[in-house]
Amino acid sequence: MSNKLLVRRAAVLGAGVMGAQIAAHLTNAGVDTVLFDLPAKDGDPNGIAAKAIANLAKLSPAPLADKALAERIVPANYETGLELLKGCDLIIEAIAERMDWKQDLYRKIAPFVPAHTVLASNTSGLGINKLAEVLPEELRHRFCGVHFFNPPRYMHLAELIPARTTDAPVLEGLETFLTTTLGKGVVYAKDTPNFIGNRIGVFSMLAAMHHTEQSGLGFDTVDALTGPAIGRPKSATYRTADVVGLDTMAHVIKTMADTLPDDPWHQYFQAPKWLTALIEKGALGQKTGAGFYTKKGKDILVLDLKAQDFRVSAGELDADVAALLKEKDPAKKFAALRASDNAQAKFLWACFRDTFHYTAYHLESIADTARDVDFAIRWGYGWSLGPFETWQAAGWKQVAEWIADDIVKGKAMSNAPLPDWVFDGRDGVHGTAGSYSPARNAMVPRSSNPVYARQRFPDALIGEKFSQGRTVYENDGVRMWADEGDDIAVVSFKTKLHTVNDHVLNGLQEAIAIAERDFRGLVIWQPKEPFSAGADLSGALGLLQAGDLKGFEAMVANFQATSQRIKYAQVPVIAAVRGLALGGGCEFQMHAARTVFGLESYVGLVEAGVGLLPAGGGLKEFAVRASEAAGPGGDVFAQLKTAFESVAMGKVSTSAFEAKSLKVARDTDVVVFNAFELLHVAKQQARALAESGYRPPLPARRIQVAGDVGIATFKMMLVNMLEGRFISPHDYEIATRIATVLCGGEVDRGTLVDEEWLIKLEREHFVALAQMPKTQERIAHMLKTGKPLRN
Repeated sequence: MSNKLLVRRAAVLGAGVMGAQIAAHLTNAGVDTVLFDLPAKDGDPNGIAAKAIANLAKLSPAPLADKALAERIVPANYETGLELLKGCDLIIEAIAERMDWKQDLYRKIAPFVPAHTVLASNTSGLGINKLAEVLPEELRHRFCGVHFFNPPRYMHLAELIPARTTDAPVLEGLETFLTTTLGKGVVYAKDTPNFIGNRIGVFSMLAAMHHTEQSGLGFDTVDALTGPAIGRPKSATYRTADVVGLDTMAHVIKTMADTLPDDPWHQYFQAPKWLTALIEKGALGQKTGAGFYTKKGKDILVLDLKAQDFRVSAGELDADVAALLKEKDPAKKFAALRASDNAQAKFLWACFRDTFHYTAYHLESIADTARDVDFAIRWGYGWSLGPFETWQAAGWKQVAEWIADDIVKGKAMSNAPLPDWVFDGRDGVHGTAGSYSPARNAMVPRSSNPVYARQRFPDALIGEKFSQGRTVYENDGVRMWADEGDDIAVVSFKTKLHTVNDHVLNGLQEAIAIAERDFRGLVIWQPKEPFSAGADLSGALGLLQAGDLKGFEAMVANFQATSQRIKYAQVPVIAAVRGLALGGGCEFQMHAARTVFGLESYVGLVEAGVGLLPAGGGLKEFAVRASEAAGPGGDVFAQLKTAFESVAMGKVSTSAFEAKSLKVARDTDVVVFNAFELLHVAKQQARALAESGYRPPLPARRIQVAGDVGIATFKMMLVNMLEGRFISPHDYEIATRIATVLCGGEVDRGTLVDEEWLIKLEREHFVALAQMPKTQERIAHMLKTGKPLRN
């Protein structure tokens, strides 16, 4: 039997927060989706599901990659809609976490589930084998757990939990679908309470809470210690609890207490008194406006246990501890933490020690390999390194000795011994041969599922090395490389945030020349986000302040020449974009033969924010596209409106789909859901274009422009905004010049111009704006604060 899972249509059972968002993400991915809930008491029987769908537009961050997708989701109910299940290839159950409710629902739907369909439960911790017991024999082979993390569009982790009866090909097919179609990182978990991510993640929060009590540190101080300072998200410990909901947090802790009676740490599976007290008061965190934190005016206040009241949150790291955490060598850092008498350092060592201890003790029962644990925590909790990676980086043997020593001295939370394999002479659990599996007592390589062949650079664990390819050409701005025997080359930027300076411009032009000579295509791709934050502003401002106008104009001309070189290259140049593609970074991809976007691409021409207009060919390209779309004698102005608003307001897309509606991406551009597959797809696009006899477009010599009438029409909109004080006089100046370039200058409507004309206009207006004091103030302010100045 083939292990390909073809999902033409999917159903999600349960229209609560998670169910509705899973349905939204399936729809983002182009899967026809039905969302079920209970029948409404009155009115439309599908009312509950329909209301949940309508509510998706209000959620932040947005579950839908494009608001218009909401109407594609089909609402249904369990009384009148079960026939719809007969057309579904995948059914995901996401109702409330109650075994009896879930089992009742399974009995109800079983007669309607087709013989090939996969049924999965999105439970966050109930027993998968126990759930399977009520299913008919033939359905048990196609049933498993698939646990998405919240919010499902953005969290990379999906835990796949096989039941004893699940067929291997079903799992492999579902893993492929989750990876490529939904863009997830799949980790296999064993059927144990809370699986891997929440079992370890929640324990690490419980350990932090326990040590908060022991150390007497404030909640804000603990958050300062357990956030970015140690490579974890800004929300750290208590802010995370507020976001999740303190009632939810208490429920998860209670589930651990009820389902893990034999866990050596069981005595800690209870909500601290202050957590219970907050819940009793109805302070449940963000959803009620107060938890550990609350907002008063502009101030963030934190609960002070001693004063039994809120105070302004300071959350200062002790200077010594802050210095210690900046140490680059993890071994030195951990030695210093362990040796310090500082209360904050003691707190951190204790949290690390108890999390390492817990994770090593339970590894064999919860996961097949250490890889699964580290990825579950990285992808599900946003840690930059998983617990085993952190331990290995700090020196496996030394840290293991320290933990063992603390256990003997009664300092650790539990006196359970570390497992024997920790001390078998190893230097860690990850290496070039794979990651350690206690059950097999072997290093196990990565999955052989063919879907992973699409990831040239998968998310790397410590100790893993992937070939960087052969360097073809390199300068201070870019590196061009190719894999042995590959006919598609890749070029990546070496600058901070992949900004564009002269080295990048010259390097790109050189790379294209080499690609034309020696390769069949070129991909512009960055190993890490962002794609590019745009032009190097500090370099540009330096030239202006030194009064070097000629040098400044030459840089702008070189930028435009590079964009044109991308567009008219004799081999296809593909842009592979994920994360930010702003300003010049956005213009480069506009000139590529095609762009492949990761779903999470934040694209826009934001120059207006620093008092400039796009001058890397972006406005010229809009004018060319508008002329082509309007056709001879057509209405060019109508085609320009969206582009003008996007540029004048400095709009940035919140997804690749939105980039298309803002017109900074083309309808023909490709969207990829798994960022780790971006390079693979971009190379395939380059190859496909090359195979089909690629030629660059012919130079645009007859571009019909909107002219003076177009400029006047845009100005009317702007005057209203100026008088209503929505924009400042300088904003008006910038926007008028943007309109002037887009409309081809003060010429008659319908005049035919060429690209050179538009490029020159762009450059003239850009240089004029750059010399204005208010623009220079904006640039300086942006460089200093990272925020736009409204002047």
